[in-house]
Amino acid sequence: MRYFSIAALFAVAVISSGAALAQHAGTKSEQSACSRDAQRFCRKDLGNDGAVQNCLQMKRDSLSRSCKKVFESHGM
Repeated sequence: MRYFSIAALFAVAVISSGAALAQHAGTKSEQSACSRDAQRFCRKDLGNDGAVQNCLQMKRDSLSRSCKKVFESHGM
């Protein structure tokens, strides 16, 4: 029984972190709006969605209008 509880807890943790990562990546439309900015400003972070998001936030004043709108729409 204890093994089942640990396995269930682990499954919930994995599912929760997967949902958080999916939310982090943004929609295809949002990714498209920020892809040029990510290439321009955050090339070293590509492949790590969280790092790219942080990088883009640091470069917020230099972002394209469409990418700025993505961040604004998420209250960032």
